[in-house]
Amino acid sequence: MSRKRKIVIGIGVLAVVIVTALSLAGREGDEVLVRVEDVGRRDLVARVTATGHVEPKTSVDISADVSGRIVELTVEEGDDVVEGQLLLVIDPARFEAAVDRAEAALADAQAREAQARGNSQQAQRDWDRIRQLKAAAEDMVTDSEYEQARTQAEVQQALFESARHGVDMARASVREAQDNLSKTVIEAPMSGRVTRLNVERGETAVVGTMNNPGSLLLTISDLSIMEAVIEVDETDVPEIEIGDSTIVTIDAFPNREFAGRVTKIGNSSIRPRSQMQSSSEQAIDFEVRITLNDPGVDLRTDLSATADVVTAIRPDVLAIPIIALTLMDPSQFERIPSEAEEVQQVSGASSDTTAKDAGDAASSEPIEGVYVLEDGRARFRPVEVGIAGDGYFEVLSGLTEGETVVSGSYQAIRDLEDGALVRVEEQKDHAGPPRVGDSEG
Repeated sequence: MSRKRKIVIGIGVLAVVIVTALSLAGREGDEVLVRVEDVGRRDLVARVTATGHVEPKTSVDISADVSGRIVELTVEEGDDVVEGQLLLVIDPARFEAAVDRAEAALADAQAREAQARGNSQQAQRDWDRIRQLKAAAEDMVTDSEYEQARTQAEVQQALFESARHGVDMARASVREAQDNLSKTVIEAPMSGRVTRLNVERGETAVVGTMNNPGSLLLTISDLSIMEAVIEVDETDVPEIEIGDSTIVTIDAFPNREFAGRVTKIGNSSIRPRSQMQSSSEQAIDFEVRITLNDPGVDLRTDLSATADVVTAIRPDVLAIPIIALTLMDPSQFERIPSEAEEVQQVSGASSDTTAKDAGDAASSEPIEGVYVLEDGRARFRPVEVGIAGDGYFEVLSGLTEGETVVSGSYQAIRDLEDGALVRVEEQKDHAGPPRVGDSEG
């Protein structure tokens, strides 16, 4: 072989090597680095998390029904009381005077009634005599005397009725004055603990009016049954039902969890839209009450709390990472069945899913799905998901167990296109499943 021919062959081999290297380099440059995960079965628990505070299930705010200076205070904040126990006394002097005044007015009304009764009886007797004389001898009584006697009897009877009603009014005034006097002595309406005391001896208790709230004297609470009162966003309220189990954490007890159940869901929002001051204040929250099951510690009212309400449990279901789920414009998606789906279609096992996928692709709405790893390429697959657990979605249709889906990174999934070449990132040990927040955006 001549030297010239060797040079030509060498140049040709070098060209082939260069072209092959460039081709491989170009292919690697087009590949997207991704993380993957196999579709498997998991136990999923859906939760709604909200914050709030702790308060007793039953508590009574005690206000004054009459105004006056507090002359006696028998309890302090934190004291345990029993129903009927004396709490405080408001100066009764002017209310005792009002009772005396009402009783005197009653006595006067009763005397007037007695006088009116006598006058009525006398007028009735006169009328009876005139009527008898008129019947015996018509000429002995003139028509004027006859009419005058009858009118006088009727007038006196009306005056007697008026006096009798006056007595009823005086009795009512006595009862009212006695009731006001009784309200100067305030007793415990229930057994419990004084959880709030806002007054001291010598202060003046004020009665509330339409425009001026009255004095809140103290609060008595039954601490045997405690509730966590949380504020739940309007989008999460439909998922919660009476009886749902919950786990409550209280800031004052960081190393404890308290079990409970939902016992009440508000029918109207905590802050009505009519009371919102600005357009930026658009959050609509509903009050949800959770009764705690035997806390085991002494809880105080108004402690900050966070509750996880379990809204659904799905044991042993197909699941995919939340971060794997994405949306695609139907115009950018061309349906290419996988080998597994082709087998299923032949057997008729996935006809419903295929029909649904075709309907989704034809829709103008974004398609929800995942990227499935097939022969080194990411193929978009529409899926239907159910509840969201801790980092995973329940798969209702569109995937089978054992298939491999692209599970990260978020930016890679966002930039992927159907059919794109991918290169699997070397798997590393992670502290846990992707966070729920990773799928937002």
